[in-house]
Order: sequence, then C-alpha cells, then structure tokens
Amino acid sequence: MRTHRFLKPWIILGGVFLLTVGTVLLARGGSTAPVSSLWTEKPPAIAANSTPAGSPWVAVAKADTPAVVNISTTQVVKNPMTFGEQGAPNDPFQEFFHQFFGDMPRTYRTHSLGSGFIIREDGYVVTNNHVVDQATAITVKLSDGREFRAKIVGRDEKTDLALLKINARGLPVLSLGNSATLQVGEPVMAIGNPFGLEGTVTTGIVSAKGRVIGEGPYDNFIQTDASINPGNSGGPLVDTAGQVVGMNTAIFSQSGGSVGIGFAIPINMAKTVLPQLEATGHVTRGWLGVSIQPITPELAKALQLPKDEGALVAQVLPESPALKADLKAGDVIVAYDGHTISKAGELPRLVAGTPIGQSATVQVLRDGKPLTVTVQIAQMPGTEQVAEATHPARERLGLAVQVLTPALAKQLGVPDTSGLVVAGVKDGSPAAAAGIQPGDVLIEVNRKPVHTVAELRQALAGQKPDEPTLFQIHRKDASLFVAVMANG
Repeated sequence: MRTHRFLKPWIILGGVFLLTVGTVLLARGGSTAPVSSLWTEKPPAIAANSTPAGSPWVAVAKADTPAVVNISTTQVVKNPMTFGEQGAPNDPFQEFFHQFFGDMPRTYRTHSLGSGFIIREDGYVVTNNHVVDQATAITVKLSDGREFRAKIVGRDEKTDLALLKINARGLPVLSLGNSATLQVGEPVMAIGNPFGLEGTVTTGIVSAKGRVIGEGPYDNFIQTDASINPGNSGGPLVDTAGQVVGMNTAIFSQSGGSVGIGFAIPINMAKTVLPQLEATGHVTRGWLGVSIQPITPELAKALQLPKDEGALVAQVLPESPALKADLKAGDVIVAYDGHTISKAGELPRLVAGTPIGQSATVQVLRDGKPLTVTVQIAQMPGTEQVAEATHPARERLGLAVQVLTPALAKQLGVPDTSGLVVAGVKDGSPAAAAGIQPGDVLIEVNRKPVHTVAELRQALAGQKPDEPTLFQIHRKDASLFVAVMANG
C-alpha cells in the first residue's frame, strides 16, 4: 500500500496501519469468461417487491455487500533511523537507543487495510493500486469469513487501479454500470471497510463529476457526499440498481475523517484498464508528445484567443508524433479526433485511449488562425510531461535577467545558449505572482525570441499596461508559457 499522503488536504483512503506500538490512522456463477466480457453482461436484477417500503437501499445492500471484500496487506519498510547507516542522522536519541538496546532494526513490517470487490466468480478482485503497492503479502477476506492469499494480476499507477486473483470459485460478483450516464444529484451508496469495520454501507448523492484533484494525469473523479473514510479505499460506489459506477479512492479532509467530500474513480475508466491488466499486467497508452497547460484568461488575452478554452502546447518533445506532425509550442489544441477540448485535462485522456499506430486529427489555433494536422499516435514512454498553468500577475514585472553563457547553460541543463537567465524576481511583483523563478530561462517574449537584454527591452517597450506579456520559459527539463499582467 502506498504511504498515505497528507500533501494538501487530499487523502488517499488506504486504511488502518497497525504497528507494534499502537494504531496509527493514515488518512489516505461458473463462468471463466475474460474480464472484458463483463462490460456487456446484464446485471442481476433487484426485485421490486424485495425492497421494503421507505427503504430503497435495503435490497441493494443485501445484494451487493457479499461481493465486497476486505483486503489486508503486509509491507516491509526500511527504517530511516537505523543507527550507523551511511547517510542516516546520528542524533542523541539514536546514540541512547544504541547504547542500551543495540542497533535499531534495519526494516520493520507494517500492516494495512483496504477494500475491494469481486467482478468474476472465479476470483478476480478489483481494488486501488495504492492499497497493494509495495505489498509483500496480500490477504482477501470474503464476507463469509473465508480468507485467501491474493496475487497481483496487474496494476496501473496512473489510474490507481489494481486487479487481483484469489483461488476460489462460485463467488458473488458485482456488475459494472455506466458512469457516463450518472447525473449530479443521483443517489449512490458506498460499501467498504472504513477503519476496518467490515461491510459498512453509507449513502449520499453524486455531488459533482469530472473533478481534478491533482492525483494524476487522468483525474476525472466522481465527487460524492456518501460518507467514506480510511479503509474504504478500493470499495465500490453503486447506484440504485446495484451496479458499480465508481471506486472510492480519496477524500478531502483536514482531520482524517469524512467531511462529506469524497472522490471515486469512474467505472468507465476501469473498463478500459482492467482488460489490459488481465492480458498483460500493465496498460499501454497512446502518446502525442507534448507538454500542455491550461488556458487562463490572461493567456487567452495574450494569445488573442476568443475564449479561455483548449490546451496550450508548452513544449513539443523530441522524436514525438507531435514533432513529426509539425505541432509547435504556442499552438492551442481546440479539438482532438472530433472531440472538442474545453479543458486541458481532457486531452491526455483522449490521447491515452487512442490505439497505437492510429492516425488522429488535431485542430489547433496558431497565431489566432485555425489549422488542422494529422498525427500518428505512438506508444507512450515510461513517463509523461505535463506543464501546469502558473498564476497570472497583475502588478509590475519585477524581473532581473542576465545573458545565458555556456557555463550557465550547462549548470541549468539548458540544451543551448539561446535566451536570458532570470537572475532575480522581486517579492510581490507580477513576475513572482506568475510563478517566474530565478534560474528560469526566457526563450521568447510575446512570441519573439530574446537573446540579449536589449532585445528584451525592445520586446517590452511597446507593451500597454492593460495587456499581458507572454513569456515562454525553460525550467529544468520542461518548457511552459506564462502571462504576466502589469499595471501602468
């Protein structure tokens, strides 16, 4: 299981970690058809006369809870405080411990709990990747009390999904629904093992769809106010027909408990991932080869766009399909293969789902003019590069720059010596507010290359106070655009 993070208030719902010194809560029928065949199977009907009047969820809970499992894992964790280990801090506590008790153990075991649900009667179980990440042993406990050792068939870190297999048959299963048809306000039920309390059900509604919470490049979460807590992770979110529409994954909380803001992976995303996990153990995705960032109102104005929609190409990667198709930094992708791009986050999901080798049409705005190019999608390398928008500025620029020398270029990891290095950024200035940092390399200003301080001054000379200045900068191994608005 992933070490559950307190970064931001987003909490991945891993479960309960049990250490030897106490309990620490970390908010974080007979068919052997392939997993992919589940997508078209008719769900088991819940008889209308089986639901008592005034209790519409009773039949759903009765039908679905037996297929929800408890997942416990064991991890072997390296002890960062091992006495005498090279690079470990030798503080007085370590010396005291060593003197009276000997060396600290180099590793120790941790245990954690999560949830999952059965999707095939011959033992296929779905859960979150972070529930089983780095696990040395995985135990699946069924609702009838039986326990099985599980093996990982495949897992995908980017969507936080994992497929497990236990040696059992004749198991109860859940049917997968259609998350695309979910409506905001629709009632849903979360089933899982919060804080290790097995078979817990809570109800609520769909609060929102398409939430982006910064967990990965394919964020598209369902938000719900159904109470979910640590230990619910990997459990199903079901609709009134008893079909799975999401997998409970994260909560927003500053206390570690539910405050009515939970997030679930849409089940339609899982439908595209699970067949690949069964077949190969991993997911193969399409790759365009661009770094993108959202269009802010300031960027839209600087780029003379009619509206702040689309995905701004901040960088075209070497030897990529985008480079071969002549896409350029500064292009704004407004449609991909017939799908309008309103938000930048929509593009990675569409590209990832494109079959390798297939051609796709990309509609862009270049210098305000529409252009259509055809790209042949390649297989995604091991990592993606996605730039995020910086915050726009509204005051004076506040920049100090110097010419980029070969020595500075080598130190900063810049491939050539074209541009100006940001030597300083004034506190509280528009440049600081926009996210420009010392060490950034200015490549272009208002779409014109700058190699000298004189060229920078010339590029800024005619700038009106109410117009944003558009910078293209190079930072570490990425390129991005920043719009800086200065008052007169």
